[in-house]
Amino acid sequence: MADTLIKVPQGGDFQLLRFPIEKQEKLRAWDAADEYLLNDVAAKITTANARILLVNDSFGALAVALHKFKPCVVTDSYIAQVATQENLRLNQINANDVQLFDSINLPTQQFDYILIKSPKTLAFFEDLLIRLQKNLTVNTQVIVAGMVKNMPNSIWQTLARLIGATTPSKAVKKARLIYATPDVAREIPVNPYPTCYQLEETEYQICNHANVFSRQQLDIGTRFFLQHLPANNKYQQVVDLGCGNGVVGLIFAAKNPAATLHFVDESFMAVASAQQNFKLAFEQRSASFKASDALADFAPDSVDLILCNPPFHQQNTIGNHIAMRMFKQAAQILSVDGELWVIGNRHLGYQGSLKQYFSKVELVAANAKFMILKAAN
Repeated sequence: MADTLIKVPQGGDFQLLRFPIEKQEKLRAWDAADEYLLNDVAAKITTANARILLVNDSFGALAVALHKFKPCVVTDSYIAQVATQENLRLNQINANDVQLFDSINLPTQQFDYILIKSPKTLAFFEDLLIRLQKNLTVNTQVIVAGMVKNMPNSIWQTLARLIGATTPSKAVKKARLIYATPDVAREIPVNPYPTCYQLEETEYQICNHANVFSRQQLDIGTRFFLQHLPANNKYQQVVDLGCGNGVVGLIFAAKNPAATLHFVDESFMAVASAQQNFKLAFEQRSASFKASDALADFAPDSVDLILCNPPFHQQNTIGNHIAMRMFKQAAQILSVDGELWVIGNRHLGYQGSLKQYFSKVELVAANAKFMILKAAN
């Protein structure tokens, strides 16, 4: 079992859990970069009224440790928000001590310290830094923390270009901090995000916020999935699960005009992108869009079809736990004759995983790299 007790110099030991909670969890809810950052700022942030913004805090480790300063927290992850709230509750901390913001709607005030966990996507980092300009003063201290393996030169270069001169720390436990001082003479470019492209062989414009998968073009797995989407009036309530920019649900809607679509993703930017794309394609057609923990908000026997290209990573952690959670939830909320359609790389072995929750698993189509499977009970 993973260690759940973090000891921080801000005063106190805190219990921290990863979310969604998994049996026999082997990973901690924080990493060495969180520890390094908290140790570094302990002697710097001493006044009770220090204005602190935390960005990309995966499971709330920074928010819990710094809760006495009533920080603002920005994340693109619904799961990260849930984790932060639950870990505050676990440690009997008032939830109002931390103010949560999603990645689309940033806070408006200025901050003395902006502490950023290095994101996986460089575009997301660039987009955030451009949009955070209004939150800076000439005295704001910006610190980016991350594991060395996740901090390529492009992170340093982007930080220097959009904030100012950077100074690295030494590496400790394979983690590093980068300090940046706002340069009053810097030129801030026009934000290039969201980016848009025309979906091949259609008239649809697909727009993507910075943290959306395959932001600049249709990925090959989705292209294969689109070629095999069903058209049948029996599918009335349909979920595009892990919807990303919503292109799968959008093309399904075009093929099935009587269906009601529900777009779900744990990324706020993905849901915003899917909503924009659907509204551009179908001005008068209604659909639902929600950032959520997979299918947790759906009632049993409420959905006829689920379309899913499961992610196989959470933050920088690779594994099949998210896909397995999706499959389990799908089995619980599908109608009697409902179906789950899944696309995945051949090597992921989704056939065996699906058979843990469904009595029927059929191959719909396959090519050299991908398989499309249909599961039902």
